[in-house]
Parts: sequence; C-alpha cells; structure tokens
Amino acid sequence: MSSGTVIVSGGTFGLGREVALTLAEKGWSVVAFGLESAQVSSVAQNAIPALREEARERGLDIELLEADVSSESDIERVVETALRRSGRIEGLVNNAAIGPLGTVLDTAPDLWDRIMAVNLRGPYLMARAVFPHMAAQGGGSVVNVGSGSGWGKPNMAAYSASKGGIFALSAALALDHFHDRIRVNTVVPGGGGIVAGMSLGRVGGDMAKLGPTAVGTVAGRPANGYDMGNVIAFLLSPEAEAISGTIVDVGCFAHQGSSEPLKRTR
Repeated sequence: MSSGTVIVSGGTFGLGREVALTLAEKGWSVVAFGLESAQVSSVAQNAIPALREEARERGLDIELLEADVSSESDIERVVETALRRSGRIEGLVNNAAIGPLGTVLDTAPDLWDRIMAVNLRGPYLMARAVFPHMAAQGGGSVVNVGSGSGWGKPNMAAYSASKGGIFALSAALALDHFHDRIRVNTVVPGGGGIVAGMSLGRVGGDMAKLGPTAVGTVAGRPANGYDMGNVIAFLLSPEAEAISGTIVDVGCFAHQGSSEPLKRTR
C-alpha cells in the first residue's frame, strides 16, 4: 500500500481514469482533473459524475475537479485542493493530452497552439506549481505520459512535436531537480489498439476502427490504463526512489521509434 497525495491530469476519462483508479486502489489519495466539455479529436466529456460514483461505491479516495491543464488559475486551484488533503504532494502524473491528426498544412495555427497548450504547456505549468512544494518536503515523483509519436509519425505533426517536447522536458526536469530529490520519468503507451478518448476521437468513436490487427502487447491484447497505472504506481513509490530520467514502454516497442513486431493478419 502507498500513502500520500498524487495529482493526475486528464484523470477523469479514458487511460487517465484507469490510472487514477489504479492508484487509488493501491492506497494513494488521488486528485484527478479534466474538462467536462468535448475537446478537439476526443470523445471525452461529462465523465466526472460517473467516476465520482464509482469511487464512492468502491470506497476509493479520489477527489475530482473540472479544470484546464493549460490554465494557471485552474492549476493553482488543483494544487491547493491537493495540499488541503495532507499538506504534501507526493506524486504528479501529467497525462492530459489532445491529439488531432494532420500535417503542418492541415493544422491551423490556433489548433497547433491549443495542442501545445494542453500537451506541453500543461506539464510545464504543473511542474512550476508542484515542484516548490516537493522540494520543500524533501522530494517527490513525477510521471509524464509520452508517446512513440514523440520521435515523429506521419499525419501527426503537432502531436508529435508536443510529445517530442515531453521527452526533452522530462529529461531537463530530472536533471534540474536532481538535488531536490524530485524524480521525473516518462511512460509510453504503445502497440496500437488502445481504447482512449483521444484514439476513439480520431475514428469518430467507432471502436471497430481502432485496429483489430494492431500489434498490441506481448500479453496478446492492447495496453490499457491499468497497465499504465501499475507502472506509474511503481515509479511513484519508494521502491523506485533511485530511478529518474528514464522512459518506460507500456505496450510494444514505442520507445525511440524502434521497430515493432509484424502486425497480426488474423
């Protein structure tokens, strides 16, 4: 069992929801937040009431807020909420992201800016808000959610750029705050077929289009938020106190754009 408060951005729907539930099941006091309105290229919306009810029925310690990760005032409110619970913030999971498809020619400047605001400015703002508290308390753990797209994938220009920024930001944070004992690591879900608000949004909500021949994982199925949650829980825990600046694949060879096994044909 773990103890302490952890913040999960984008923690009310999809993979983030499953991460929040997993952490709460393992004893963390979770503050999860997201937006209730539909976001570009995502089906995530109106998710907080159902998650709040599930947490209540299961006796899980999850506090849910509607907040925008790109808003300084919203982040301040989230951090204040977390501090009121225990006076400490032991962990931060930067999961919130949007990922519309498109080349640079297909992506309007305002959409590019919004993708960067959520996917890259958000983790930057969260770090600025949380790190002083972690440093003052003697350390903490941050897990950023990356993507194999961070090394570049076709038709994902803005998303790839934002996730490439996450890899660089994570490394810089790990180096800059080494002596504050703030650990910063990245997890990368991969293998295809993942059911999430973003992936469903890209196919118009049709799960049948998510790729029945996707590589998935060595477990013979796509990765999910519970797989991610188990890895994140370890990285947040004292058992990982000597691990920082690393990238962990949760799925299949997504790290550093390396090769993948052949896709299934049946």
